[in-house]
Parts: sequence; structure tokens; C-alpha cells
Amino acid sequence: MASRRNLKRKSIEDEDLVFPFDELNQDLLERVLSWLPTSTFLRLSSVSKRWKSAANSPVFHHACSEIPSREPWFYMVDSSQSVEFKNQQHFVYDSAEMNWKFLTYPSNFLEGNQLNQSNFLPVAASGGLLCFHNGENGEFLICNPVTSSYRKLPLLDYSDTLSAIGMISTQESYKLFLIFGEIPNLSFRIYDSTTDRWEDSAILSKKSPTCPAAQSCSADDEEEEDDDRMLYFLSKCGNVVGTEIQKNPCKQYSSITTTTKGDGQEILCFLNSSGKVVACNLTEKHFFEYPRLLPLHHEYSIDLVECGGELLAVVLSEFLETASLRIWKFDENEWAWNQVLAMPSAISHEFYSKKVDINCTGSSEHMFVCISNSGSTDDESCRYFLCKLAENEWTELPACSGKFSCAFSFQPRIEASV
Repeated sequence: MASRRNLKRKSIEDEDLVFPFDELNQDLLERVLSWLPTSTFLRLSSVSKRWKSAANSPVFHHACSEIPSREPWFYMVDSSQSVEFKNQQHFVYDSAEMNWKFLTYPSNFLEGNQLNQSNFLPVAASGGLLCFHNGENGEFLICNPVTSSYRKLPLLDYSDTLSAIGMISTQESYKLFLIFGEIPNLSFRIYDSTTDRWEDSAILSKKSPTCPAAQSCSADDEEEEDDDRMLYFLSKCGNVVGTEIQKNPCKQYSSITTTTKGDGQEILCFLNSSGKVVACNLTEKHFFEYPRLLPLHHEYSIDLVECGGELLAVVLSEFLETASLRIWKFDENEWAWNQVLAMPSAISHEFYSKKVDINCTGSSEHMFVCISNSGSTDDESCRYFLCKLAENEWTELPACSGKFSCAFSFQPRIEASV
């Protein structure tokens, strides 16, 4: 009898543990659902009409906006495919579920934006939004890849050379930054979503850094004043190599946009044609150049990433019969680049003499690295690595059905508004 009473008591306790979701009022249910990872919510929204209705609820969107951050998705880009948007493969890597996902855009999204026959390519990302650019007519389109909501920006007529595109967003708005010209003649335009218009063009003046370490290097900089010219030299393999940086088409206008802590100044950094990092202070309307990371006559692949609000430079180079991939951070007090992380040598050595190119993107805690060889046709022509920055933990991702040469990082936010 005692045994039966225990079984009965246990059965009653188990019933008490069942959480009555159906008894929750709608507002409380939506707040609970907002904490689910985006992929999980999208799957569970098919469970009932009540749960699905939360996707369009203002209460649910507000609750989602209060989530500080979400595990990033990495939007993959293959520039070797047909430039028509409808023929591109739209894959993302979900870092929360650690798998690949295929994005399907609805037909009304493609037809409404006339994307079926256009060559819109992603050029920037921030928060939960992606920016697409049509190189033929200069159009810009802002899109939430999760919800397929979009906005075409007012057409901007410009004649100067477009050098960099950057984007920064908050919960309420976003800005798109365009840098025009060549050093030292740079200018910029800003689109502000709160006003839905482009601000007037402004000139960027060149500014010399004021820290003592930078001034001590000024003599060396003057000797390199004309190093932005295209130069050619013989590599150790006997190949003729140019000093001009060759960028992937989708990273042609790549930049890193950050906001300084305290005074909120907007800083956009990009690589110029000779591989120098150019920092543009869009608030104070000036720019300066960081010192070169590696000697001019040195073969290497370089890219910039933003991780946790900080600028990092990623460099893949060869030295002493091996290859190394190192991450550098600039110290403005010492006016020098300092190495902060490195890919394990056992992995990076595999790329020795392969003539590969790196394209990277970052989030608050992760860095995604695409290593590609456009001249190779085998299965290893594109490889992908995810680095957890705090632990310097590198993971090679499984192969995807497509071959992608670069990626853009964004947070999958249903509430992100265009």
C-alpha cells in the first residue's frame, strides 16, 4: 500500500509541473516567446495560430527589442554566380543552432523590387538589417532577411568614385554612409532613416594624429608618401605581383563602422587600394591613415572586422615556408599594431602556397572567416572557420552545398524595421 501511495503522489507532482501555456494571457505569452532563439520561434510558430500571430504583434516586437543580443547569422555570398538576384543561392550559417539554412524570398519581394533581373548584391550589414546595392543604377535597398521586409532608398545621383559603404543601426533607426573619392580628396554622404533622405555632401579633411608615438613616426610616413601608387615586383615564386589590393566584388566597398564610447562619434574604417587602413571620423569630418601592417612588397591577404565595437585586422601571410593567420588590434597610444589572436599553426599551414584569399566578418563574440581559392575547382576551394574570440577557439564548419567567398554578419531580429 505504501508503494501505491508513493506512485500516486508522484503522479500528482508530475501534473503540477506541466506549464499551462494556454492559460497565459497573450501579452505574457508573447514576452515568453521573445526569449526563444529566432530559428526556434519560426519553427514553433506553426504549432498554433495564436503563436503565429505573435510575429506581427507590437508587444512581441517590443519584447524582442529588449533582448540585448542574439547569436549571429552569417549571410553567405558567392560572387561567381550569376549576378541576377533570383539565381543567387541565399544561405546563412546559424551560429546558435550551428547549421546552414536556406533563405527563400517570397515572389512578391522579388517582383516588387524588380530583383528578378537585377544585380543587387549585399554590401553592408548592421543589427538585423542588410544593405543591398545595384551597381548598374546605384540603387540601395535595406532588407530584413528574416521577415523579407524591405525599403528602397531615395535614388542618389553621384559622379565621384565610390570607395566605401558602411551602416550602423539602433532599435529605432539606421544610417547608411557612403565615402567618395581617393585620398586625399575624400567626401561622404549619409542616409538617415528617421528623415528618409540623404544629407548634403561633406568634405573630409586629412588630420595628423596628435599622440607622441604617432608624431615620432611622421618622418617614416613622409618617406612612404607616394606608396599608394601601383607598383609591381617579383614574388619568391617568380610571379609578377601588384601592390594594389584586389577585393572580392561583394567586398569592394567593405568597411567597419563603429561608435566611440562616451561622445558617440561615428567612425568608418576601410582599406584603401594599397592596403592601408583609413579611419574617417564622420562626426568631426576628418580622416587619417593607420601605419601599414606589413611591408609594401609583401604578399598577403587582409580584411577588417568589427567585434564588440572594436576594429580588428585579419592577415593571412607566408613566412619561413609556412602560412599564418593572425588578428591584430591597433593601439593608438603606442601608435602600433599588436597581435591579439592567431589561428592554430597546424590549420593555417594547410594554406601555404595555395594563393588563397580571406574575407571575414565579426560579431560581438565571434569572427567568421572565409578562405577561398578562386582558381581551384575542388571541394576545398572554399573553407569556413568560426572563431570564439574570448577563448581563441577555432572551429571549421561543415561544407555547404554552395561555394561562398565572403559573408556578412547580422542578428536575426524579427522586430528589426526598415
